[in-house]
Amino acid sequence: MNTAKDIVASATELIELCRARNLRLATVESCTGGLISAALTDIPGASDVFEGGFVTYSNEAKQAAVGVKLETLMNFGAVSHDVAAEMAAGAVAKDRIDAAVSVTGVAGPGGGTVEKPVGLVFIGAALADKPAIAERHQFKGDRQAVRAASVAAALTMLINLIGESSSA
Repeated sequence: MNTAKDIVASATELIELCRARNLRLATVESCTGGLISAALTDIPGASDVFEGGFVTYSNEAKQAAVGVKLETLMNFGAVSHDVAAEMAAGAVAKDRIDAAVSVTGVAGPGGGTVEKPVGLVFIGAALADKPAIAERHQFKGDRQAVRAASVAAALTMLINLIGESSSA
């Protein structure tokens, strides 16, 4: 599900879900470089719920913008479950943010290692009243394909988390 049409449908669903639940939304992006925010702001009326996005490409930006701990970065690396969770949690710790999604990964074509190959992406999600969660994904394709798949998966993950929260 990473065609432009699918991403628009998911972004629309997320905006409508946040509007219905009166949730303020933020994104924290590394390898997607703002593509999730762009997908959300392509939807008319997104300003009803979308507070803003953080593009935290460097480790320093992850620390300064959303409070990722230096120890976490040193122990696990920027591309990790723990960093993705801290990125999302850091966003919901901000004023006016109720829900957040984060992405950190290796989009390629370079930068991959045996332990962290190209296409490895961790997606985090958090709600203000729940601990942050994160998922590991291994996407195939070139840089554009990895980034598009990351956007689609991030939107779906946050939709599911909000949906689970409201039915609990």
